[in-house]
Amino acid sequence: MAANPPFVIAGAGLAGAKAAEALRGGGFDGPLVLVGEEDERPYERPPLSKEYLQGTSPREDVFVHPQNWYEENGVELRLGVPAAAVDPGGHTVTLADGSSLPYAKLLLATGSSPRRLPVGGENLDGVHYLRRLADSDRLKETFRTASRVVVIGGGWIGLETTAAARTAGVQVTLLEAAELPLLGVLGRETAQVFADLHTEHGVDLRCGTHVTEITGENGHVTGVRLHGGERIEADAVIVGVGITPNTALAVDAGLEVEDGIRVDAALRTSHPDIWAAGDVASALHPLLGRHIRVEHWANALNQPATAARSMLGEDASYDRLPYFFTDQYDLGMEYTGYAGAGTYDQVVFRGSTSDREFIAFWLNQRRVLAGMNVNVWDVTAPIRTLVTSRLPVEASRLADVGVPLTEVFAEG
Repeated sequence: MAANPPFVIAGAGLAGAKAAEALRGGGFDGPLVLVGEEDERPYERPPLSKEYLQGTSPREDVFVHPQNWYEENGVELRLGVPAAAVDPGGHTVTLADGSSLPYAKLLLATGSSPRRLPVGGENLDGVHYLRRLADSDRLKETFRTASRVVVIGGGWIGLETTAAARTAGVQVTLLEAAELPLLGVLGRETAQVFADLHTEHGVDLRCGTHVTEITGENGHVTGVRLHGGERIEADAVIVGVGITPNTALAVDAGLEVEDGIRVDAALRTSHPDIWAAGDVASALHPLLGRHIRVEHWANALNQPATAARSMLGEDASYDRLPYFFTDQYDLGMEYTGYAGAGTYDQVVFRGSTSDREFIAFWLNQRRVLAGMNVNVWDVTAPIRTLVTSRLPVEASRLADVGVPLTEVFAEG
């Protein structure tokens, strides 16, 4: 009698590793194969731009599981051979080395890739993108040897690598196309907090700027040229202009794709035996009533448990609120909820933005959509309650630090 085909997980990052863990924890004792493009076993990405990049945590801490965990739990690791094609009808995955894997059920946890900067000189030596452990290793070495770095892009990766470079004593020019870093994500007043933070730490912040060329000599970067002709010298350039979900497998397999692989609340794709989780998944969120794709660590950490339950035939729904965090210099921040551009009509601040100790709340029709606590701790749970309750709040009480967050709801 032929052996049962395995459950296959395509993508050996945090989401893939946590899915394997959840399947075993959920009682699945059949064959399980985890396929990944990189040679490294699964690791977490936040340390790559935070504590590992700054040298405050060891390399071993980035890995999701100890090396022996996979063998002890009967998880077959196939590293360095990414999935190249999926045949939903034949229930097979073809790997990059030409080999073929049958599957009973398949989870796509293929993550995302850095968006490339479409200018001349983008491929010069000394131009860095940060996505993989090896990228972080190269940046750590760069910070030891470079004196001047240009960072292109004022999103989370750009700001965190800027903070790491300045902490290492490197001069940094940060270039952002918008009027402020994070303007589209946080809105003007909150974005200004991060702009001020970096300028106070000696960053040459240039907003409203556009790079037209990365210049080089003898194959190595020497600087960047801006629209208008100005050239900024640099020993290295870091590009952080966003990421793109790795949907090629899904597209070629005929799965529904729209800003990621489209899945239901149970993380099942348009094919009944294929699921998706992590950066690549555009999931129907029960509370929000819409599909969202969240490019943050918490999704890759928590979504796989829901996918695993669904793969095992259980009723499952992923209803956790989006959550992310950042650490830059002496600023620590947590963000809970979802307040996309155009979804809110009011921002309420509780505390002091000038002292960088506050909570910002995004509201729509007096209901809290999201909250961001900056250097204020142990408030994630009450912020989550404010969002999930969907009850109207009194803005004046929400802003008053003397009123407990449990007592800000409107009366009547």
